Amino acid sequence: MIYLDNGATSFPKPPGVLEAVLAALSQPASPGRSGHRPAHEAAKTVYRARRNLGALLGFPNLERVAFTPNVTVAINLALNGFRFRAGDRIISSALEHNSVARPLKLLTETAGVIWDLVYPREDGLVHAADFGKAIRPETRLAAVCHASNVTGAIAPAREIKEALGDIPLLLDVAQSAGSLSLGDLGSYADLVAFTGHKGLLGPTGTGGLWIREGLPTRPLAVGGSGSRSESLEHPDFLPDALEAGTLNVHGLAGLAAGVDFILEKGAAAVRAGEMELLATFLDALGAVPTATVLGRAIPIAKRVATVSLNLRGWSSSDLAARLEKDYGIMTRAGLHCAPLAHRAMGTFPGGAVRFSFGAFNSPGEALEAARALAALGKEKN
Repeated sequence: MIYLDNGATSFPKPPGVLEAVLAALSQPASPGRSGHRPAHEAAKTVYRARRNLGALLGFPNLERVAFTPNVTVAINLALNGFRFRAGDRIISSALEHNSVARPLKLLTETAGVIWDLVYPREDGLVHAADFGKAIRPETRLAAVCHASNVTGAIAPAREIKEALGDIPLLLDVAQSAGSLSLGDLGSYADLVAFTGHKGLLGPTGTGGLWIREGLPTRPLAVGGSGSRSESLEHPDFLPDALEAGTLNVHGLAGLAAGVDFILEKGAAAVRAGEMELLATFLDALGAVPTATVLGRAIPIAKRVATVSLNLRGWSSSDLAARLEKDYGIMTRAGLHCAPLAHRAMGTFPGGAVRFSFGAFNSPGEALEAARALAALGKEKN
């Protein structure tokens, strides 16, 4: 198997991830619920995950990292704190995943929010100046995917924040965390939503939200927290205020181990390896004249290791099926939960086939994928 679907879920995981998950499952895990040793160990596991994420992504105030089951819940949690009213405006890029797009669409229907889109230019990139032009007196938030899960295009997040000024920036780092050096996120982003099972190399069922001090917070759910048990009022301090119920301790143990792997290897080294894979694949595609790469003009330095393409004469679903059947290459076909991005790139509704490389892929696998495309291209042309 050649696994090139890391944009969905990274695979394989570092050996330490499985070991950490099994170790956490081998003992009771109720952090903050009891005074015995296993409960203390579980609390330490959760803290290690917060600490590691703070070190990798530059989060000050670790208590402001609230863990969630995934990035989608984290984004909904972030939006829930703002209590939007009719006439409020939110800016997003037109490359957003449905994890952002669907909550924003719902806000337009239920709260009367106005949703302003910033489209990529001919170079396939969104530009900070266009966010500045989209600002209106009623703009209360901007929500931006840091890296597109379709084209791999990296948004200039720091420059976007500079253009926004005091308007908060919600940054979705699902496709960039673990793949880019992001040790200073807390210095410019206001809210950061992340998932654990992609570039952070952890298990599914893990994610979270970091919130800058001074921004509003409101839980999606209330209930057990292990603190202030004498009160029927949910705790109002972080992270307890946003972490109702028992956390996924064994999942967070695996996430801490995945981030440990990245910290030990170095985010810059991970990035360099993925850029080598990207360059190898894109160069080899030069010998596949029937392939059309989405955002082909995007420089390698401004994209993560994700390439979506179409092959003349093939539907995306048929192409992905043949890649798996004949070559053992795992990709993802269709719209990638990002119809806005495909509309912007002109590939809606057919979509494309996505090749997303990860920390454990090799240049040889990238070349094999290109050779498979060349062979299949010749079948229909």
